[in-house]
Amino acid sequence: MRRIVAAMLTPIIIFCYMGNVAFAEEITLDISAPSAILMEASTGQVIYEKNAEERLHPASITKIMTLLLIFEKLEEGKISLTDEVTTSAHAKSMGGSQVFLEEGEVQTVDTLIKCIAVASGNDAAVAMAEYIAGSEEEFVKMMNNRAKELGMTQTTFEDCCGLSDSNGHMTTAKDVALMSRELIVNHPEIYNYTQIWMEDIIHQTNRGSSTFTLSSTNKLLKQYEYTTGLKTGSTNTAKYCLSATARKNDIDLIAVVMKAPDHKVRFNDAVSLLNYGFSVSNLYKDENKDLLENQKLSGGVEETVPLVYSGAFQYLDVTGKNLSQVTKEIKVAKVGQAPVVEGQKAGEAVYMLDGDKIGSVDILYGSSVKEAVFKDYIWKIFVKFCL
Repeated sequence: MRRIVAAMLTPIIIFCYMGNVAFAEEITLDISAPSAILMEASTGQVIYEKNAEERLHPASITKIMTLLLIFEKLEEGKISLTDEVTTSAHAKSMGGSQVFLEEGEVQTVDTLIKCIAVASGNDAAVAMAEYIAGSEEEFVKMMNNRAKELGMTQTTFEDCCGLSDSNGHMTTAKDVALMSRELIVNHPEIYNYTQIWMEDIIHQTNRGSSTFTLSSTNKLLKQYEYTTGLKTGSTNTAKYCLSATARKNDIDLIAVVMKAPDHKVRFNDAVSLLNYGFSVSNLYKDENKDLLENQKLSGGVEETVPLVYSGAFQYLDVTGKNLSQVTKEIKVAKVGQAPVVEGQKAGEAVYMLDGDKIGSVDILYGSSVKEAVFKDYIWKIFVKFCL
C-alpha cells in the first residue's frame, strides 16, 4: 500500500512555549483545508494551528462527544458493555451513515459502540443517546454541558450524530482536539474500536437473522501505519472533516482537519500534520514513582507525615533541545506545621531545562495529621519514658 507523505511548502507561524515565555518559529506545511490543528495528547500542547478557532460545521466528528459520554457512563458503572439496547422508531429514522437498525431491534452497548466508531452509524448513536439520557434531546444537553466543562467555548451541539447543518451545531478544530484528547487520554479503550477495519454484526429482527459488515470510514487505517483512530465526518455543508489520532515512539498526536474540499485532502492534510509532529516532537516523561522522604511536623500528634506526588510529569519539546539535561528539584519545607490534611499541597517538584522552568508537579500530604493537644504531649512523654 502506497504511503502518503507530507509536503513542506506554505509558511505558517507556530507558537512554542518555554516556561512561561512564548516565541514564534516559522515552519512550512502544505495544509489545503481552511482550518486545522495538531496537538500532542499527554500535554495538550498545540504544535501547529491554522484558523483553529474558526467556527465550522463538524458533521460526524460530533460523535467524538457522543463516544466520550458513553465511555464516561461505562466508567461510572451507569451502563455496561453487555447491556441490551432497544432501537426506537426515532433512532431507526436517521438518515446519512447508518447500520440499518430496525425498530425494536436489540443490540448490546458493545456492538453499538462499534457501529458508531467504525461505521459512523447515526442510528446507533441515537439509540445510545436515548438509552443513556431517555431522549436524544436530553443527551444533547449533556453534550453541551460537557463541552463547557472541557473549555470548548466555541461549540454548540443540536444532535448527537452531526446530521444538523444549522448554525446552532458548530465547533472549531481546537474544540474538536480538546474533546478528542479527553477521550483518548482518559479512555484509551476507544482504540479497541477505532482500530477495527472491518467486522460483522448480526441483525436479529422479526424478519430473522442477517449479517451486516461494518467498514471503517477512516481510510488512514490502511494508509498510515501509526494510525490509532479517531473519527471522520462529512456533509454537504461541513465538507470533509477528520480527527486523526496516531502513536509513534510513545507519542500520541491528534490532527484535526475541518472543511477539506474532498476526502483525499482531509487524509493528506492529516498525514502531513502527523508526519511533521512526529519529526519535531520529543517527549520527556517522569512517572514520579520514586519515594519521597517523610516531612517532619511541628505541633502534630505524629512527628512526620508521608509525602506523595500528585501525578506524573510530561513535557513536549519541538525545538530540538537535549531533554537528558532536564533536572528535578524537590521544594518542600524541612518542617511542616500541624494540622495537615491528606491531599493538601505540601510543596512541588520543579523541572528545569537550560535555566528555564518547564513545569512542576504538586507534592501532597499522604495522610492527615491532627494538631497535638496537652494530653497528646503527656502521652508522648510517657512513651519516651517507657522506652
